[in-house]
Amino acid sequence: MEILVCIKQVPGTTKVEVDPETGVLKRAGVDSKMNPYDLYALETALRLKERHGGTVRVLSMGPPQAAEVIREAYMMGADDGALITDGGFAGSDVLATSRALSEGIKKLGAFDLILCGKQTTDGDTAQVGPEIAEFLDIPHVANIIRMVEIRENSAVVEMDMGSVVQTAEVSFPCLLTVEKDIFQPRLPSYRRKKSAGEREIRTISLKDLGDADERNYGLNGSPTQVERIFPPEAGGSREIWTGTGEELSLKMAEKLRQLKFI
Repeated sequence: MEILVCIKQVPGTTKVEVDPETGVLKRAGVDSKMNPYDLYALETALRLKERHGGTVRVLSMGPPQAAEVIREAYMMGADDGALITDGGFAGSDVLATSRALSEGIKKLGAFDLILCGKQTTDGDTAQVGPEIAEFLDIPHVANIIRMVEIRENSAVVEMDMGSVVQTAEVSFPCLLTVEKDIFQPRLPSYRRKKSAGEREIRTISLKDLGDADERNYGLNGSPTQVERIFPPEAGGSREIWTGTGEELSLKMAEKLRQLKFI
């Protein structure tokens, strides 16, 4: 079984500045870590490999320092890794990011299963995984909480739908996004850690992609424009309203106008 895991480097702290002009997080000089949800996706891939054989490869997108999360994946047992990195990708929203990752996946070859964390802690959109699948034109299922069975040409999974848990069978090749605690991520191996720094990490730039049109990536290819982003205030004032549903709706709308949200 050929498995690919998409992983991302995210800020390791909540103290992150935002560019006031672009609304993009300033990541330079900020402590970083692997996105926690991606750790669960990677652990899922490694357990499937141990049970069914095959290889586990990882793919990330970001600045050159994002290679550190690929090395962390090596320490956990990943067989190979690649990093999509280019200044032309800076400021990409979920659409441009999904397009770039899907093109990177095509560059790496064919896979039976692509795994992603449900969402990232720096974006919380939970959109990139499904959008990658749409660009690749493969089936996808989100919010996976249990891998029930791996069959010859498909996987049976359980997905959390909020109020219910549903079971679905999805044909290979497919993409799954996993919830936290699907498995407990293993600790990095000390033996692998000693060799991880010497292992090769393939880099993929914009010009390497099948679709190398710079208008489709970065800020140019991002239809989502951040109007305003700010940290929540702690210990702010509170109001308690009473009334009918209609009265409360009108009060809420007026309050949002006062705060200039609408």
